[in-house]
Amino acid sequence: MVLRFDQRERASTIVGQWFGSGWSAPVYTFSLEYLVIAGGGGGGGGTDRTNGGGGAGGYRSSVSGESSGGGASAETPLTVGAGTYTITIGGGGAGSTSPSNGVDSSIAGPGITTVTSIGGGRGGGGWTGAQQSGGSGGGAYHGSGGGAAGTTGQGYQGFNASTFVSGGGGGGAGEGSNTYDPNGGDGVSSSITGSAVTRAGGGAGKGEGGGGSGGAGGGGNGAAGTANTGGGGSAGPDDGYGFAGGKGVVIVRYLTAAPGAVGLSVSGGTSSTSGSYTIHTFNDTGSLVIS
Repeated sequence: MVLRFDQRERASTIVGQWFGSGWSAPVYTFSLEYLVIAGGGGGGGGTDRTNGGGGAGGYRSSVSGESSGGGASAETPLTVGAGTYTITIGGGGAGSTSPSNGVDSSIAGPGITTVTSIGGGRGGGGWTGAQQSGGSGGGAYHGSGGGAAGTTGQGYQGFNASTFVSGGGGGGAGEGSNTYDPNGGDGVSSSITGSAVTRAGGGAGKGEGGGGSGGAGGGGNGAAGTANTGGGGSAGPDDGYGFAGGKGVVIVRYLTAAPGAVGLSVSGGTSSTSGSYTIHTFNDTGSLVIS
């Protein structure tokens, strides 16, 4: 026989089992919402003044009422219990002479399916090579055709290129543009910390008319993507190299009363509270420890 007792509308659960001679030690679990953003891709560079912006890092969210990247709905929150959960923060992709994709971010640990967001794709460039797919795709450079693909449920593709026109990097909430001043795609807004913040913007492209604007949410605008937003790096200036993507971030939250009601403690990252929630923000790789 199994006894289950739910706390605060299933915010936490206690499970014990009868073996005929006594009850097993109870197993305590509770619901954990997350925001997992990978590192953004680096921007392209070259001589032709029309280079693509880096794509934003993949964006996955399980916050009720919010969205994941690529127009997807919020995912299902994790059910967690005592244990150590590894939080990996992906770095931004390199710019300069060898632009690269951003690095994946993830949550992994006992009893859960690992949540992984894919690093943003690098932007294309005449010196530095073709745009690449990623969480959001890198923008195309002059004459190279289509922008690189994003990952379903995480971000959008980078924008296409045409004669003397490049593409901005894809963002969590939209594609870039391809004009003489190509913009990066906008990121996604989340209030997981209690305040609305937009993250995962695509990097600006470099067109014949000059540089575009980075997408809202940390997309690089003649600069690197903003750290801990997963923003894509901007394409390089005339006859120059592109900029690095911004590193990612992982944020988790739970109802403050949930682990406390079953005698658990939670530590890791930078802890804060907002309303009925406790939030843990990881700007660097670390561990969420529940004991």
